[in-house]
Amino acid sequence: MSALPARPLAEADRIAGFRRATCSMAGAKERWRERSITGLSNQALAEALSYELGIFGGCGGPDCLSLTYKGAGLKIWISWETHNSHQMKPTFSGETTIAMARLVYGVRDSEEVQLALF
Repeated sequence: MSALPARPLAEADRIAGFRRATCSMAGAKERWRERSITGLSNQALAEALSYELGIFGGCGGPDCLSLTYKGAGLKIWISWETHNSHQMKPTFSGETTIAMARLVYGVRDSEEVQLALF
């Protein structure tokens, strides 16, 4: 019997996996809400992501996304099958994790100045 081909990862899967990895601790939703209101520099956002991702974690099961994540390097692996984080390239890492947090949670860059239009 041959194995089924790997299920492709859609953009919605990437977003859902990112949310799950960065909201795995109690109170994370409220902390992200506060961060979106106040805005964070890239350095502060990296520190916040590292806190939310923790040292190392993950989850998975039949018919659900498999996740592995770690705060060091802001790395998140997302797939539909069991994966080896030592062999698979991360779905998000470093700057791409920061960019995704800005997109998903609406966290503006507090160091980016918007000039008055009038």
